[in-house]
Amino acid sequence: MIMRSPHVVREACRLREHGYTIIRRAMDPEVVLGLAERLADTFEETPFCRGSFYGEQTKRFGGLLKRDPAIEDFVMHPLVLGLAQEMLGDFCDTIQLNITQAIAVHPGALPQMPHRDQDMWGGPKGEAEYLVNVMWPLTPFRSANGATLIWPETHGPAALDQPDYYGDPVVAECEPGDAILFLGSTLHGAGGNATAEIRRGMVIGYSLGWLKPYENQWLVYPPPVAARFPGVLQKLVGYAQHRPNLGNVEGRCPSELLRGTLAGPAEDALRPDQAEAVQAFAVAQQRDRLAVFRGAEHRQ
Repeated sequence: MIMRSPHVVREACRLREHGYTIIRRAMDPEVVLGLAERLADTFEETPFCRGSFYGEQTKRFGGLLKRDPAIEDFVMHPLVLGLAQEMLGDFCDTIQLNITQAIAVHPGALPQMPHRDQDMWGGPKGEAEYLVNVMWPLTPFRSANGATLIWPETHGPAALDQPDYYGDPVVAECEPGDAILFLGSTLHGAGGNATAEIRRGMVIGYSLGWLKPYENQWLVYPPPVAARFPGVLQKLVGYAQHRPNLGNVEGRCPSELLRGTLAGPAEDALRPDQAEAVQAFAVAQQRDRLAVFRGAEHRQ
């Protein structure tokens, strides 16, 4: 179970109030800089994106858990996981990894259109949060080089009241080691890069466990890859059932597939309220059947 520490509660209050929060030195900067150095060749080899939303002076690549073992420490950061659980847990049985993506905003990149990441799903908005994103700077984020722009208090019901409101954003200026967290309903976007330097970062996102994730986790991390992950990470990338019975394999939890123990009959995986209702129904049916049997026996 993810611990609900005072730090989690404090940052969760900021997320609920403002739609974002910045945690300074969430990771050792040296760890972040080391990761950035190891990803440098991949950034260099990655082609520029196509399309104005992704940005034609921007590079992106995903599947980060396969690219460097240090990514696990970012994905399973205790405070970040605690916050994701705090913000999403009321709306799902389990949370899941939605995306791991490295981003490089090159000189000349235009500002990204302000948007809300929750709009990738067509469900109703304003009551439940769909996801929590974490932007980890790999280089300094500055106003001039394309730092993430965030529009405070544009989240939750405000996303319905002011769908096209821009106003003045907060420029999330940060250093490697800091973490920028924002809700899926919060208006945000990458800034334009008016410098000669490349601004690099990575986004790691968590969503409701019953949603179709942005990144197809089962193809990105097929069983031979996921089998090497710790148990918590296996669940985050989708190798777990979401009650009731979502994401099963032959009626069993897909974690059994990774352990090589996928056998036996299909088995209920229900929420407590569903299990109680099903049990009550079964008991009533048994009682009615017994009454019919006794009535027939009496008539004989």
